[in-house]
Amino acid sequence: MGIKRFENLQVCQKGIELADKVYELTRSPLFNKDRKLAEQIRGAAVSVPSNIAEGFERGSNKEFIQFLFVAKGSAGEVRTQLYIARNQKYITTEEFESTTAWHYLTIYQ
Repeated sequence: MGIKRFENLQVCQKGIELADKVYELTRSPLFNKDRKLAEQIRGAAVSVPSNIAEGFERGSNKEFIQFLFVAKGSAGEVRTQLYIARNQKYITTEEFESTTAWHYLTIYQ
């Protein structure tokens, strides 16, 4: 029997965890001073599971696959913005490495 709800998709669950991690990082006072970057990375992170859910709810494999590619693109945005946050010293190298390593291990399994 196939999966009936997007909430049961592991990739969607992992996308929500990524968004939670990004929100955790961007709550720091230093990161939060750069409101534009904080808002942009939050938006990209939220877009990952949102596009997975939307594609799943469309009901066709073709549309689901299209939305998975959009979600993958948003995940790339998050990664790029994490590099910028690290370079600006909003997050530590350890936070950057743990988030990007987690991201690769979960989203791209």
